[in-house]
Amino acid sequence: MKKLFWSRSFFFIVLFAITFLASCSDNKKAEPTKQEITREPGVFDVEHPEVFPLYKVEERNLATTLTANGSVTPDVNRTIHVTSQGGGRVVDLRVRLGDYVRKGQPLLSIYSVDLAGAFSDYQKAVADQRLADRALERAKLLYSHGAMAQKDLEQAEDAAEKAKVDVHNTEQHVRILGGDPAHPTTLIALRAPVSGTIVEQNISGFEGVKSLDNSPNLFTIADLSQVWVLCDVYENDLGQMHLGDSAEIRLNAYPDKVYKGRVADISRVLDPNLRSAKVRIVLSNTDQSLRPGMYASATFHSQKLAPRLVVPATAVMRLQDKDWLFRKEGGGRFRQIEIHTIGSTTDGFEQIQGDVKAGDEVAKNALDFSTATAEQKTTAEEKSPEPKK
Repeated sequence: MKKLFWSRSFFFIVLFAITFLASCSDNKKAEPTKQEITREPGVFDVEHPEVFPLYKVEERNLATTLTANGSVTPDVNRTIHVTSQGGGRVVDLRVRLGDYVRKGQPLLSIYSVDLAGAFSDYQKAVADQRLADRALERAKLLYSHGAMAQKDLEQAEDAAEKAKVDVHNTEQHVRILGGDPAHPTTLIALRAPVSGTIVEQNISGFEGVKSLDNSPNLFTIADLSQVWVLCDVYENDLGQMHLGDSAEIRLNAYPDKVYKGRVADISRVLDPNLRSAKVRIVLSNTDQSLRPGMYASATFHSQKLAPRLVVPATAVMRLQDKDWLFRKEGGGRFRQIEIHTIGSTTDGFEQIQGDVKAGDEVAKNALDFSTATAEQKTTAEEKSPEPKK
C-alpha cells in the first residue's frame, strides 16, 4: 500500500515538472525581442532633435499658380490659305515650305484650260460689243433721218448694253482666275495675297490642281510677327483660370529666356479625349525666334490673392512620386506627413496642401532628416542582440 502511494506521488511530481518547464518555454518564446517590436508607421523617435533646424509653417496671401504644357502656333487672324480658282497642272513651282514671301510675289504657275476658256469668252464678248456698238450707231443715224422706227432703235441700244455687260463679266472671270485681260495666256500666275512665312505646302511640281475644290489648300501663309501659345488646361483647374491672368512662357529651345504674356482666351469647349480646354496666350515675335510647333511650358498667376501655406523648398522631400515633410509632435518625435505642392514662390518656398496648419514645426531640411533617421535605425538594429533560437 505504501509502495503504491509513493509511485503515484512520483508520477504527479514528474507531470508537474514537465508542465512547468513547458510553460516557461512558451513564455520565453512569446516574449518579443528588440528587433520584433514594431512602431507606428511614419513616426520617428530622434535621439538628438536639437541638431535638426525647424521651420514654422507660414500662411501668406499669394496668387494661385498653375502650370500647363502647350505649343507655339500661328495667329489664326494672321494666317491665309492660298488656293487657285482655276484648275490645271503646275509647271513652275517657285517657293518651298518655310520660305518668306512678300505680297504679290509669284508662288507657282499653272497651265490652265479654264483660263484659256475664260480668255476665249472675253475676246468673243469684246468682238460682240464692237459689232453691237456699230449697229447702234447706224440705228441712230437712220432714226435721225426718219428711216427707222423707234422700237428698232431701242433694240439696238439693248443689244449694245448687253454686249457691254458680257465684256465686263468675262473680264472679271479672267481676273479671278489670275489672268490679265490685256495679255492673253494659258498660265495662271498664283501670287501671295499677303506677306509672311509659308507654314504649310500641299503641292509639288507637275501635280494637278482641281478647280474650286482645293482640298487641302495649296499653301498656308502666316504672319509670324505675332504668335499664339495654346496650352491644355484640365477641367479640374479651369476654376482657377481667368482672362487677363499673367503667364510666363518657357521654351525648350531657349531655356534661359522667359516670355511674358496674358491669358487672351479660354476655350468654351473641352477636348473629349483629354478633358481639357485650350488656353491662348498672345506673344509678340518681331525677331521671328518663336517657331510654330515649339514645345512650351506656361506658368499662370491669378490676379486675385488667396491664403496659402508655405514652407522652404528644402522641407519637402519627393519619394515614390509623392511629396512628404516631417512634422515635430513633441520631444524627439516626428511624423512623416504626405502633402501636395501647388506652386513655388520666387523666394524659394513651396505652396502646400495637406494635414498641416500654420504654426506647425517641420524639419527645415527633409533630406538630411531622412538620412539621419535611417542611419540611426541601422545603428540600433546592429547593436540589437540576435534573437535566441
